Amino acid sequence: MLRPLLHYGIHFLLPLAIAFFFFPKKWVWVALLLLGGILIDADHLLARPVFDPKRCSIGFHPLHSYVAIAVYAALLLYPKTRLVGLALLLHIAADWADCTLLALEG
Repeated sequence: MLRPLLHYGIHFLLPLAIAFFFFPKKWVWVALLLLGGILIDADHLLARPVFDPKRCSIGFHPLHSYVAIAVYAALLLYPKTRLVGLALLLHIAADWADCTLLALEG
């Protein structure tokens, strides 16, 4: 039960909290942008099965690869792409937490 709560909490609640507390004047726009990070899950459509609850996304799907994660981190360096990089890294953080708890389950 902890795994889905943490995973989806990071995917949905954390972006909303960041937008609300750090960007109060434009929190709706920032929240939508940060929630848009979930779009990188489109790469799951390349896998068979599309969804496998026992599969770690990190390092498996192309948009969840270590090279892609490095690109997302590089986006933080430029003010115009910083929020996009944050959105993508929040998504990766949610998936990383899910992978960590999956590994602990055995």
